[in-house]
Amino acid sequence: MIKFSILIANYNNGEYFADCYNSLINQTYDNWEAIIIDDCSTDDSLEIIQKFISNDARFKLYKNQVNEGCGATKRKCMEYAVGEICAYLDPDDALYPTALEKSVHRYNRNSAIVATYSRMMTCDENLNPQKTFGSTKQIYNNSYFFNCPIQFSQFFTFKKEIYLKTQGINHYLRSAVDQDLYLKILEHGNASFINEELYYYRLHAKGISQQKSKQSAKESFARVIYDTMVRRNLKNINGKKIPDVYKNSEEIYSLLNYQISFLYRLKIKFKLFLE
Repeated sequence: MIKFSILIANYNNGEYFADCYNSLINQTYDNWEAIIIDDCSTDDSLEIIQKFISNDARFKLYKNQVNEGCGATKRKCMEYAVGEICAYLDPDDALYPTALEKSVHRYNRNSAIVATYSRMMTCDENLNPQKTFGSTKQIYNNSYFFNCPIQFSQFFTFKKEIYLKTQGINHYLRSAVDQDLYLKILEHGNASFINEELYYYRLHAKGISQQKSKQSAKESFARVIYDTMVRRNLKNINGKKIPDVYKNSEEIYSLLNYQISFLYRLKIKFKLFLE
């Protein structure tokens, strides 16, 4: 029976952890562990988390001695994971009860896939569902896929053995960390799209990828894309030369503008149909 490692990097999200915790203990799939690393929170996160998990050996809680940032903390989570399948769950979000079961089913059905992803439900601060994130779709994975514009996000699961073949999460990143992970994993195989909601995504003012953090995330994502181009040994994109040195985000995003055109999207739909 496949073991599932849920990875949680926490920083000052103690007030939301109850929903995260409850969504895990209510999973229809039982063989899982939860690795939680607190990144030196300044709120009462540690006390809150310890209160919830104290009598459940499936939860393992660790603490950074200094604030290391999102990338470093998520990378460290992988060092403790023992499951064959891993996935990140933000402490302010939650999973649908069947999220793990349906993900594992895809791996059992097709051993060739390296990852799965699903639709996600955006919610208000109290985790009341608002609407399904509409951009998620079946992707066509090749060397020129950079998930830009965004075509999928949570709930992304992946094989640990595949992660260990990559450079791992960039520990210097403080945003766009998940995008970095997605692109590295997809260089080793294809992902299976679960066409239903498995993840509750909470919108609130303190979210790392929300509000004032959006511009920083955009800059980080451009750097992730550029590093991916270099890692894949690409020299040109759609007839345009990839710069030898990263200069700014606008230059990187301009290389990918063709991917939002109607003709390009039609071509991708045709390729997916043929598959």
